[in-house]
Parts: sequence; C-alpha cells; structure tokens
Amino acid sequence: MGGLVPKGGKKKTAGSRLWMRFDLTGKTELLECDKSVIIQRAGIPPRDLRILGPVFSHSSNIIAREKAMVVNLEVVRAIITAQEVLLLDPLSQEVRPFVDQLRQQLASRKGDEFELPFEFQVLEIALEVLEKDAYPCLDDLAKNVSTKNLERVRGLKTTLTRLLARVQKVRDEIEHLLDDDEDMSHLYLTRKQIQNQQFEALVATSASNNNVAPVPHTGRLNSYHRTTSFVNSVRSDDYDVEDLEMLLEAYFMQLDGTRNKILSVREYIDDTEDYLQLTLTIASFAIVLDTLIAGLFAMNIPCQLYNVNNLFGPFVGGTSSGCFIIFLLILSYARWKKLLG
Repeated sequence: MGGLVPKGGKKKTAGSRLWMRFDLTGKTELLECDKSVIIQRAGIPPRDLRILGPVFSHSSNIIAREKAMVVNLEVVRAIITAQEVLLLDPLSQEVRPFVDQLRQQLASRKGDEFELPFEFQVLEIALEVLEKDAYPCLDDLAKNVSTKNLERVRGLKTTLTRLLARVQKVRDEIEHLLDDDEDMSHLYLTRKQIQNQQFEALVATSASNNNVAPVPHTGRLNSYHRTTSFVNSVRSDDYDVEDLEMLLEAYFMQLDGTRNKILSVREYIDDTEDYLQLTLTIASFAIVLDTLIAGLFAMNIPCQLYNVNNLFGPFVGGTSSGCFIIFLLILSYARWKKLLG
C-alpha cells in the first residue's frame, strides 16, 4: 500500500491519523498513516493537510492540485484522486452517512460513457450529504417557532446562526469555483490523468522514431505539428467544464434556497420575539397605569371617597378592569396597524 499501514497491522505511530481508502469499485480499507505518507501518495503540498485539520473543521474548501482534490465540506474531509478517496476520521458518527452512500454508489457504477468522472461523483455525494444534514435541523427549527416555546427557540437561534454560516461557506466556495473556468478545469483529475498518459505515449513514440532511423526535415516538422496539435487540443479541452458546471450550479441553487430559508426562519424568530416584546410592553403600560392610580390614592390627598363605606373593592376592581380594557384596545390598535402578526 505504499507506506499505508492497514489498521491493526501495527501500533499507531505518533502523528498518524485514521483514514479510510475507497477504490473505484467502492471497496474500503482502514489505514493509519502520518502526514508524510499522505503527502507523498496524493502529491499535495504539506500546507493542504492543514485544511483538513481541527483548526479548519468548520470551514469549507475545495482545492485542486495536479493529481488530487482536497475537500473539506463540514464533516466530510477527504483527499480525492482519479483512482481513490482517502477519507479522514471515517468512524465518526457524522461521517457514517457519507461512507455508506459512497460505498453503495461506487459499487453500483456501470462505467457508462456519459457517467460523471470518479472525482465528481465523490464530490456530488459529499454535497448531497451536507444538504441532507442541514435540512432536518432547519425543518425542526421552522416547526418550533412560536410564542409558546420562545425560550427554547432562542436557544436554537444560535444553532440557526451556526447553520447559516456553514451553508454560506459552502455556497461561497461553490460560487468561487463557478466564477473561474480555470479553477473548475483543475478539478478534472481523470481527464488530466488521461491527457498526461497520452502525452507521455506521444513523446515516447516520437523518441522511439528518432532513435530508429534519421527523420527527414519534413518528418520532424510533422512530428512537431502533431505534438503542437495535441497540446492545443489539451488546452481547449481543459476549459470544457460543462459537466462540473452543471453539477455545481445545481447544488449552488439548492444551497442558495437553503440559505434563504434559514434567513426566513431567523426573520420569523425575530418577528416572534418582537411580537412578544410589544405585547409585554403594552401589558406593562396597563399595569403601570393601574399602579399610578393606586399610588395617587395612597398619598392621603383629601377626598370624599375616603368617607364612603365598602368602596375599596369596587374601586380596585373598576380601575383594574379599566386598565385591562385599555390594554385590549391598544393591542387591537397594534393589530389593526399590522404592528403585530
């Protein structure tokens, strides 16, 4: 396995981490290896592994290198090549849906001519798992917004803000890719691998022909033109990113819809809080008015009402009822003016 040690083969060394390897057919293998082995195997610079570290655990990045794609989409942190996937921390509960879905989909690949390349299928599953993880939380929040459980909703508001940040980061990363065809072309790992193999074969053939017999000047020109034509065709193919663009646009629209729904739910929570706050303010005004009347009569101001027997009960009841009626009138006015929903 080129330095990768299957789990259980030997004790975990310092600095090694647990990975799961997927091949093109969906077969998996648990591995323990350190950074140097991963860097050498995937052909990525050391700084790219920092993106998969705990510091960037809540970040979202999709970075393309010559032979690999470094993906950090929330819980899915992986290195994808044209031949395999190296998934970090595969035994965690949050990653389990991605592992199951990836294994199932890769095992059912038919190899059709119009099938997405291997790396894009993995990327699509990662985005799909992220979306499925976000929607239940959002739907739960949307169903629980009411004045009856406002205290609980306020506690969930932090979760909503965190969810919005997560969706926004992934949305921004996809938008960044969609804005640059060159960045999208670098994600075509399978195409780059095939092109490199074809170019190496062409160069080897040209070198073999030169070694077999002297090539006339016109022959060298034809060889040069063939090589130039191949390079130009490679460059033109590099910017054919329609498949990836359609894939990313579909998930961009879904994430944009999720983002708008989150903003709507958060606005609904804010409106519910404002509703309760305005209602309490009106109620406080009515109570203060009743307290003011009671305070005035407690100041021992000369008044004939003090000499009337059995007036205390009706007076207190009347003033309290009057203040309650004032509360209802102000509340109705606020509803009429659509200050309250």
